[in-house]
Amino acid sequence: MFCPFCIEQETKVIDSRLVAEGHQIRRRRECSTCKERFTTFEVAELVLPRVIKRDGSREPFNEAKLRLGLQRALEKRPVSTENVEKGINQIKSALRGTGEREVESELVGNLIMDELKELDKVAYVRFASVYRSFEDIREFGLEIAKLGQSNDTDGSVPDAGKQ
Repeated sequence: MFCPFCIEQETKVIDSRLVAEGHQIRRRRECSTCKERFTTFEVAELVLPRVIKRDGSREPFNEAKLRLGLQRALEKRPVSTENVEKGINQIKSALRGTGEREVESELVGNLIMDELKELDKVAYVRFASVYRSFEDIREFGLEIAKLGQSNDTDGSVPDAGKQ
């Protein structure tokens, strides 16, 4: 690995640790020439299916786009970064689990909405309103009513007075 300070090719690993629940390896390295230390992260490169967009075009799965969409929906919501990362990993696992080389963008959107429904109901409605192109307040009301019905049927108690 090249040293980012002096571009020397000889660097040595002085410490390695698992991070991100074992999905990454964090390595501390030291340059043998300038003695500067730096950190690198190693992740497994797993092949995710290509996404077939609504207009028929195809593009590689873009994790940054997924992360940005989740972050926008979860903006100013009480959801930890750890839980967001877990959600991203679950979505990616579900996509890999299809075994398909290509998936419809609708599947990706539905996986995101399912994950947001578990993470934060407000973020779910935010995302759904953009993803499904809600035209008026009635569509928001219908989606919120569906959420209320799913709470009633799953046996959970609605959060009374919680905002």
